Amino acid sequence: MKITTVLIILLIFGLIDLYVFKGISGLIPGIQSRYKLMITLGYWMVSISTLALMIYGIGNRHNFSSMNTLNIIIGVFITLLLPKLIFVLFHALDDIYNLVTLAYNRISAQTDYSRRTFISQLGLAASGFIFGSMVYGVIWGKFNFRVLHKDIVSSRIPGAFEGARIVQISDTHLGSFGECFEPVRKAVKMINQLEPDYVFFTGDLVNNHAKEARPWVEVFKGIRAKEGKYSVFGNHDYADYGSYSQEERRQSVEELKEIHREMEFTLLEDQNVQLTRGNESIRLIGVHNWGKGFHQVGNLSKAINGCDPNEFKILLSHDPTHFEEQVKHKTNIDLTLSGHTHGMQMGIEIPFLNIKWSPVRMRYRRWAGLYEENGQKIYINRGFGVLAYPGRVGMAPEITLLTLKSKT
Repeated sequence: MKITTVLIILLIFGLIDLYVFKGISGLIPGIQSRYKLMITLGYWMVSISTLALMIYGIGNRHNFSSMNTLNIIIGVFITLLLPKLIFVLFHALDDIYNLVTLAYNRISAQTDYSRRTFISQLGLAASGFIFGSMVYGVIWGKFNFRVLHKDIVSSRIPGAFEGARIVQISDTHLGSFGECFEPVRKAVKMINQLEPDYVFFTGDLVNNHAKEARPWVEVFKGIRAKEGKYSVFGNHDYADYGSYSQEERRQSVEELKEIHREMEFTLLEDQNVQLTRGNESIRLIGVHNWGKGFHQVGNLSKAINGCDPNEFKILLSHDPTHFEEQVKHKTNIDLTLSGHTHGMQMGIEIPFLNIKWSPVRMRYRRWAGLYEENGQKIYINRGFGVLAYPGRVGMAPEITLLTLKSKT
């Protein structure tokens, strides 16, 4: 990491910490000096050490033997930073109010003035809640797997596929789980209890390198599907996020393909397969990653070559921007299954109040769940694993059960 980058980071986060400390100090003016000294030392020791660890971690990220180590470092930093940013917003409102009030009092020659701290107090409470939520997300939230059920209704679905059960999983990011095998085994058991006909995996098996997936082969080989397991690559599956040579990247990609086979998934590489039941069929299409701002190596034209225009078509494509840019209005693909967004691993979803929000919506128009436009549908899975922040808050890891239903 360049020295100028380090200095800019230190300046930005140093100013944030100074402002937060100013606000906290203003809320504890009457505390005994020895306790105030303990709070001061504790605050700055934690802030400086976590920032230094973060800079070291990012600067030496290629030297870590496990991505889980770097995820822990990033997780600690984010868990402390987000509450600080929340407090900054509240405290700034207090400061703005106090400055306006002070200016007014001076203009009107009033001498009765006292600073208001109520909003800062609310900010401190909100920060404490956010901090607790972030800690919960790291320790428990990332293992709180849930099954979401969704019917896919279309008049183009053949009668033989009425009630066909498809499980979709996505974004396992196995390097982030470390050696936490047991919670993942329970998730696999949840998948098998759904008795799926098909299991579709929509990319990002690993964070950086195929070696992350090697310890998990037997776990994911245990996923059962009556009629087949199919998968595609995501943007993290090409070994492009580490300091690897071209040959090392090629070897990682080849090893990851072999791991898919060992897990008993049929990896679709810009190709399609016909899924049949009796005398009827649907078409499953799978592409390499294609995403706006990410890898654009997938070749959809090649993938759909030979498809019957009258067949119901399902596309496995990791990044939902592929649907926006190349699928809708340009093909007759009926259903696209994607992942990639993770729902940013944090958000608020209250279905019965029709509340669904995550910061990731600022980047992606469609970011989680089922969407439809002119008869073409896309379902975006919220992800199975974690990346960067090693937790989930209000955006539980998802196993999706899609049931095909023929609309008459």
